[in-house]
Amino acid sequence: MLSGLSRMFFLGVTCLLMSSGYTRAETTVSPQRKPPCDSQICRLSHVQSVTCEGFQANLQCGEGQVLVIHGANYGRRDKTTCSAGRPASQLQVVQCSSQTSTNVVAESCNGKNSCTISASNSVFGDPCVGTYKYLEVDYTCQFQTVTCEESEANLQCGKGQILVIHRADYGRHDQTTCSNLQPHCRLRDVQCSSPESIEVIAARYRWLLSFF
Repeated sequence: MLSGLSRMFFLGVTCLLMSSGYTRAETTVSPQRKPPCDSQICRLSHVQSVTCEGFQANLQCGEGQVLVIHGANYGRRDKTTCSAGRPASQLQVVQCSSQTSTNVVAESCNGKNSCTISASNSVFGDPCVGTYKYLEVDYTCQFQTVTCEESEANLQCGKGQILVIHRADYGRHDQTTCSNLQPHCRLRDVQCSSPESIEVIAARYRWLLSFF
């Protein structure tokens, strides 16, 4: 790290209603699945979208928030999801998964406020020919805030909500953010990151931290 570098502080945060529950959005009525984590905060913040083959998955966050994809699967893992009107022969294979699912969805949707992606073989390939598939996406909506060096980050949630910090980084990763009136010599190191960033936040606001 260069001593004369102009740094910034990046935070990924979520505002949660403590009365909220784990959310599942889907196009058909299917049994509830266990959330992919056991902590209360993780259950509160995660959304699981299920879209039947041939339809569009519409992932949406609130104003000022961006999508963070935690996992996805295009295939079939049970005989009940997206089964209405389908012959039994299309529902028998339940160990079907496209290995590229998470990467494809993450590359298309991460960092966007909303995203539409087709649950189709043309997007993910066909991991089990003859089986009627569906796309599952597990994601969170996060606020992202950047504070320039020598400034203060003011984080605030609405009434009845708590602030959950997912990520923190103090350093620099590009030459444009927080670059106003800064000489080039203070912007050239773009591989700068303080390894203690999250620990500093944790020590001060430990009850606000959540790791996925």
